[in-house]
Amino acid sequence: MRIALAADHAGAPLLDAVRSAVAAGGHDVEVIGEPVEGDDYPDVALAVSRVVVAGGAQRGIVVCGSGAGVAVAANKVNGIRAAMAHDTYTAHQMVEHDDVNVLALGARVIGPALAAEVVTAFVGAEFSGEDRHVRRLGKVRAMEKEE
Repeated sequence: MRIALAADHAGAPLLDAVRSAVAAGGHDVEVIGEPVEGDDYPDVALAVSRVVVAGGAQRGIVVCGSGAGVAVAANKVNGIRAAMAHDTYTAHQMVEHDDVNVLALGARVIGPALAAEVVTAFVGAEFSGEDRHVRRLGKVRAMEKEE
């Protein structure tokens, strides 16, 4: 699987750990830009989201200080289902049940070791395809089209 990855200046401390975790799982990682002081999290989220929506990556990972900003921003892009996870259960469950395609992390919330575990759970998960999850995802997609 190909993963698009980007971090703003506040997310920079997790960038190497996330990149290594993706690669350790046998996946390709494309780092989009490098964090620089004064950059803005919406730009990071948009860059990754555009790659995912265009099919250049199957999933994305975005990192800022809390994870909240990049999650909010990524979710503004049609076709993106971003969620923040700082634990392994949420990281795999959000893919299995909600077909999340962008993981948001906060570098000021978790450290590199836990971030690597969360990333491993996220990239290793697959959408279940169960009827109830397909039905619910259909409702989410309909909401996206209406708005």
